Amino acid sequence: MKSGLKVESDPRPILACTVCRDVQNFDLLIVDMEEVMGDQWGDLGFSDALTFFDQAEAQHLEFIALAIDDLDEDEPDLLKRVVIEAKKRGIRTLLIAEDVTPALLHQLLRMGADEFIPYPPPSGELMEIVETLRHAEEEAEVAPAQPEEQAPTLTAVPDPEPAAEQGQSVNLKKDAPEAHGVLIATHGLAGGVGASTLATNLAWEMATVSKKDSPSVCLIDFDLQFGSVSTYLDLPRRDAVLELLTDTESMDSESFGQALQKYEDALNVLTSPTDMVPLDLITNDDVQRVLDMACRHFDFVVVDMPTTIVQWTEVVLQAAHVYFALTDIDMRSAQNTMRMKRALQAEDMPFEKLRYVLNRAPKFTDLAGKSRVKRMSESLGISIEIQLPDGGKAIPASGDHGQPLALSASKNPLRREIAKLAKSLVELEEKSARVG
Repeated sequence: MKSGLKVESDPRPILACTVCRDVQNFDLLIVDMEEVMGDQWGDLGFSDALTFFDQAEAQHLEFIALAIDDLDEDEPDLLKRVVIEAKKRGIRTLLIAEDVTPALLHQLLRMGADEFIPYPPPSGELMEIVETLRHAEEEAEVAPAQPEEQAPTLTAVPDPEPAAEQGQSVNLKKDAPEAHGVLIATHGLAGGVGASTLATNLAWEMATVSKKDSPSVCLIDFDLQFGSVSTYLDLPRRDAVLELLTDTESMDSESFGQALQKYEDALNVLTSPTDMVPLDLITNDDVQRVLDMACRHFDFVVVDMPTTIVQWTEVVLQAAHVYFALTDIDMRSAQNTMRMKRALQAEDMPFEKLRYVLNRAPKFTDLAGKSRVKRMSESLGISIEIQLPDGGKAIPASGDHGQPLALSASKNPLRREIAKLAKSLVELEEKSARVG
C-alpha cells in the first residue's frame, strides 16, 4: 500500500485510493484493494483527498473507495464534498460503510457515489465492481462516433413520442377498455417481513420480464402512513396522490396518470402521499375506483398493503387474483397469521385467497429449519406455497440505493426467486388468455 500517495518516486501511476479517517480500521478493505489493484493504490484522509484531486497525479485515478463508519457521521458536509469533487473530475466513488445510518448513505448516493459496498465486504465484491466499471469504460471508448449532422430534408417525419423521464407523470389513454388487469396484493403479517420488498421487486421483474414484449405494470402503495415504495425506487412523493385519493368520484384517466410516476421508463408507480394520513381517509368506494382504473390501463397491478387491517382491506382481498401474505419463521409471525385467519373466517371473508409466503426461509441443507417450517405450517393449518431465501445485507442496501434488486444486486438469491415468481405469473396469465 502506498501511504500518503507519494507517487513521485514510483513510475507506476496510482489508479485508486482509499479515502477514510484511518484505513487500519478497514483491514479487510486493505486486503481487497491489494488483491484488485496490486501496488497501484494509496490512502488519503478526507481533507487530503480534496487537495490531491487538483494535482496532476490524480488524472490517473479510476476510483476512490470512500470508507466510513458511525464515527464519521459528524462531518457529513466533508464527505459530500469528497463525493462531489470526485464526480466533477470523472472519478468513480465506491462507498464502503459500516454502521452508518441509511439517511447518510442515501445523501451520499444522491450526491453522486456510484456503488455501495457494506463492510465487511462480501467476498469478491470489490473485484466484480471494478471489473464492471472498467468494462463499461472500454465499451464507451470503442463505441462508434456519431455521424456528422446532415442537412435537413424536405420530407416531414412525425416526431416519436419522448421516453418518460424518471418521476414524470404518465399519459394514459382515455378510451381504455373495461378492467382486465391481473391484481396482485402483498400483505405483511408482521413488521419487517419483506412485503414492500416483494411488491417492489415483483412489479419490476414483471415489467422487465422480456426485452421486447413485457406486460404493462402498475405498482400502488396503499400503506398511506409508512409506505416505502417511493424510497425503494427513489421517487418523490407528490401532492397529486392525496388529491386523487380524496376525490376519486371525479377521477378520470388524465388525473390518474398525473398522480402516477414512471420508473426507468418501464414501471408505473402510485406512491403513498407526501404526509402521513389516516388509513380511513379513503373509503371502500375510493379503493375500488382506484383499482378499477389501474386494472383498466395495465396488464398487472401490484398493491402493497399496510400491515394494519382496515375496512377497505376486504375490497382489495375480494378484487385480488393473488393475495400474498408474508410471514417470517418466528413466533410473532405465527401468532399474527393465526389472528389473520380467524379474523377472515369470522367475517366470512375469502381467507382461502391468501397465498402464504415465507421470507428468509431456511436453506436446503438446514434440516432443522425445514422441520420448523413444516411444524409451523401444520400447527397453523396453512400451506406455505412460496419460500424466499434470505437476501442478506444487499436487501436494505438496495432500498438505500433506490433501485430494485435486479439493478443493484442481480445475482442475489432473493432476486432470482422473485424473478422466477414474476415469470411464472406472467406465463400463467398468458396461458389463461390463450385458453380464454
